[in-house]
Amino acid sequence: MNGPAEMLAADKASTGLGIAPIELRDGYALLRMTVAENMINGHGIAHGGYVFLLADTAFACACNRAGSVTVAATAEIDFIKPVHEGDELVAEAVERTRFGRSGIYDITVRRETEVVAEFRGRSRTLREQTPRS
Repeated sequence: MNGPAEMLAADKASTGLGIAPIELRDGYALLRMTVAENMINGHGIAHGGYVFLLADTAFACACNRAGSVTVAATAEIDFIKPVHEGDELVAEAVERTRFGRSGIYDITVRRETEVVAEFRGRSRTLREQTPRS
């Protein structure tokens, strides 16, 4: 993998939902997604899985660096406010610490300035990639 931008471009699940980068750098990611009609559950609000997926994608972008393969070891989310069709969500992922092959990241999902979810992910670097010859 070359870096988070290339990883995100190859992520069919995330890009298929319209998740797009605003800013990507080592240990940080800012992504956006608009809640579509097909993301609404039986209660008339966005299915939590889509909010989780947005936060998880921001987490992946923040914890992956060029030359490494890093995945989630664990993740949890707190849903704070319901999300509705047409809402534009922004997920901001921030690295809190890296130690050895592990890391801890906090991701806040907002609708404008309103926090709708808080996500914490713990990462594990599987391997450092070597350049292909």
